[in-house]
Amino acid sequence: MIHFKTISELDQADGFPPPENPLFSLNEIENSSNALKNKEITCDFYIICLKKLKSGVFLYGKTKYDHDMGSMFFMKPRQVLTVQDVKLKDKGFSIHVHEDYLIGHPLFNEIKKYDFFDYETSEALHLSPREEEIMWSLFHKMETEYHNNPDEFSKSIILSHLDSILKYARRFYKRQFIDRKPLSGITITKFNECLDKYFSQRDGFPEKGDAGEKGLPTVNYMALQLNLSPKYLSDLLKQETGKTALELIHLYVISEAKNMIIEGEHSISEIAYRLGFENPPYFSRLFKKEVGISPKEYKNQIMN
Repeated sequence: MIHFKTISELDQADGFPPPENPLFSLNEIENSSNALKNKEITCDFYIICLKKLKSGVFLYGKTKYDHDMGSMFFMKPRQVLTVQDVKLKDKGFSIHVHEDYLIGHPLFNEIKKYDFFDYETSEALHLSPREEEIMWSLFHKMETEYHNNPDEFSKSIILSHLDSILKYARRFYKRQFIDRKPLSGITITKFNECLDKYFSQRDGFPEKGDAGEKGLPTVNYMALQLNLSPKYLSDLLKQETGKTALELIHLYVISEAKNMIIEGEHSISEIAYRLGFENPPYFSRLFKKEVGISPKEYKNQIMN
């Protein structure tokens, strides 16, 4: 694996001229770099790319990027990127931004709030022709300012265009979730099936490996079962149901808890442990948050 500490190192390895600013660079990509064929890399800076693949394999994490539409992906510092004999269809662009370049600007904190920097590349942003035009227009505006004689306004103008790219990406991702609604419906069904399996019991006792054995399922665990990144899974479910993955897990657990309370075979503490809670007080707090009353109050209400 090759680790690039500086933008200059990556630009040189990719066959581009040295950046005009060591903390920021813009490059139009005509074809893939020979230097990066069959290489695995990490970087100490953000990378934003628009690419169309003609052939080859492009991996972000462990997920294969194989889309021939105009697609953008967003890579945060120290993520793993793998390139294997990649050839591009049409041209693309690449933006490299070091965190230090953002110091003193709102983007220093804002960029960390964009969940799509944690998405796998198979969950890249697939652009319509009109959306692609918008991204190219913003890139060219940045490019014009980047190559002009820099002055006190240059950095602010460049970052304002970068901010627009990120905001448009968020808007286009939301459109993509809506377009993929039939697929997201399948995802939600599989999500619930996965929860059913995790909490399944045999002869009144949790099976090995489920909640009673391993605790509450995490969002990371659920995402792994569905071959999605955690943040993409939550965003997809949020768009479809109005609830995040964690919220849906909690609602499922509370529903199971209500059923077990009504059955009346176990104490509140036993129910908490069987559902994967490490301690009953945490279970009671979550139950009251979701239901409005404590498990004990709920049990008394049912009995009366």
